[in-house]
Amino acid sequence: MSDTFAFYNVTENNMTLQDVISRLKRFIQKDPRSVYVLSIGTDSHVHYQETKFITAIHLHRVGKGAWGCLKNSIIPRPILSVHEKISTETALSQELAYSFITLYLGVLSDILIPHSEEGADLSFEIHLDIGRKGVTKDLIQEMTGRITAMGVEARIKPDSYTAFSYANRYTK
Repeated sequence: MSDTFAFYNVTENNMTLQDVISRLKRFIQKDPRSVYVLSIGTDSHVHYQETKFITAIHLHRVGKGAWGCLKNSIIPRPILSVHEKISTETALSQELAYSFITLYLGVLSDILIPHSEEGADLSFEIHLDIGRKGVTKDLIQEMTGRITAMGVEARIKPDSYTAFSYANRYTK
């Protein structure tokens, strides 16, 4: 796993985590009376000589748009075990979520607190690329347990759009 964070989206490349936080703050400041869902999710794709992981940050202004960015991680071998692949996806999401929990959620929440009586709110979730159907159903308890042990809401399919939809688009 990578020690550095290099994020990108369709309009910007090489953003640091500080850059990402600045973009998130600006996005919230444009409408501080809204409800926001900040989610992190990771998806992966096994290639011939490597496994590519994409971790996504997605800030949804409920009913009014979103801002997001991505981070690549590559393990230089194909990961053929579903358990290892999903466990690594979960760990990458946890690693980034830890930075938010310890350093940045308070900063983002502070923007909304003055508007809380007007409906402003921020929730934080980790989205897992697992669901009740298919080969990942046996991993639900283990992976969601890891997330809830952090004090974070865990979402699985079909509610885990940051992992299975947003991040997934960029894993191929």
